[in-house]
Amino acid sequence: MAATFPSATRGAGPAGTEGVHEFTAAGGDWDEISAEAERLGDERIVINMGPQHPSTHGVLRIVLEIEGETVTEARAGIGFLHTGIEKNMEFRTWTQGVTFCTRMDYVAPLFQEAAYCLAVEKLLGITDDLPERATLIRVLMMELNRISSHIVAIGTGGNELGATTMMTIAFREREEILRIFEAITGLRMNHAYIRPGGVAQDLAPGTTQMIRDAIPKIRDGIGELEKLTLANPIFIGRQKGVGILPLAGAMALGTAGPMLRSAGVPFDLRRAQPYCGYENYDFDIITDTGADAYARVVVRFKEMRESLKIVQQVLDRLEAQDRKGKQPVMVADKKIAWPAQLSVGSDGQGNSLEHIRQIMGTSMEALIHHFKLVTEGFRVPAGQVYQQIEHPKGILGVHLVSDGGTRPYRVHFRDPSFNNLQSLSILCEGGTIADVVISVASIDPVLGGVDR
Repeated sequence: MAATFPSATRGAGPAGTEGVHEFTAAGGDWDEISAEAERLGDERIVINMGPQHPSTHGVLRIVLEIEGETVTEARAGIGFLHTGIEKNMEFRTWTQGVTFCTRMDYVAPLFQEAAYCLAVEKLLGITDDLPERATLIRVLMMELNRISSHIVAIGTGGNELGATTMMTIAFREREEILRIFEAITGLRMNHAYIRPGGVAQDLAPGTTQMIRDAIPKIRDGIGELEKLTLANPIFIGRQKGVGILPLAGAMALGTAGPMLRSAGVPFDLRRAQPYCGYENYDFDIITDTGADAYARVVVRFKEMRESLKIVQQVLDRLEAQDRKGKQPVMVADKKIAWPAQLSVGSDGQGNSLEHIRQIMGTSMEALIHHFKLVTEGFRVPAGQVYQQIEHPKGILGVHLVSDGGTRPYRVHFRDPSFNNLQSLSILCEGGTIADVVISVASIDPVLGGVDR
């Protein structure tokens, strides 16, 4: 925290603010600064939490007005990451845009990739042309990513309370999922694996069995973390009744995801506006009525189990396809399909040797097409489109505008962390300074998405 803990030094306020006293906190105990403020008749103390404080998720600044230990006003200060992702995407081809948006919410990168590609495919008019296998793989990756995102939210929220064991268990299980991602995409995060028209490459042989072997470990890890938290009197005491956002407030502020469902609303875009064939999967929409930090943790735990159910259903369908022979994972239209035939080898991900032999040795036309499509990209018809998906943190929206060229004219994301942060003042005001940490963790913001 900046300007928080005393011993305090006191000075007169700036010119024109006679009678206003400033306190500079330099470490120690609150009693001295509170007693001095009371003696002087000052009722309002303004402090900064963050942006460097770990409990503010890295780069979120929270301006607090306090009376003693009670928060009377809280404001979120954002913009410390200033990545410029949306503007950068206007200067890259439609396919290259995936490598930028994947870095927004870096805890759930595959959701940005999927939403962006679904929007590009709408503009191209090829939504119905996507191979079934590509859609199955997208759902598989998103649901695994939903689990890893939720488990990081719970684990880091525990670490911010001083419960480091919660984080070590959470990151241990996340590691199982990152190993799967690495085996499929060649990378642990920032994958750029989902591409307009499908996915970069098919699953390697044995991948579905590797995932099946990992599921019991992931399920056991979720259960271990659940036992450590939901029945723990210290955890319950810190979470229940803290960060309350009633249904009316959640609706008025446009919050979504676990924050909305913890207030009792069974709203999930996978059911309300299905995409990627989610209407064909058996899973439940999880709700709670607590509308507090504890309820949000409960919702995330149960949603992870529902995601495991979806993953198993996807694996069944993928294995049924495997028995029929090799299936495409990219649209057939060679004017759109990424020309590379990628493979994961001992030296990482790259073009397969067979593809290199073909374009370099047997087909000049293939080499020319490869060069032009990679360097210039494909053209997208002029128009605009809006696509929404159910991100782990809520509704992720993508607004794309095309002027008919090989690059987006405009890209704008509705990031759920950005919208959910609007609730910060309601969650914090009336609580204690210690409760601010709980409230921020229950929102689960990732500032890469906020400061995109």
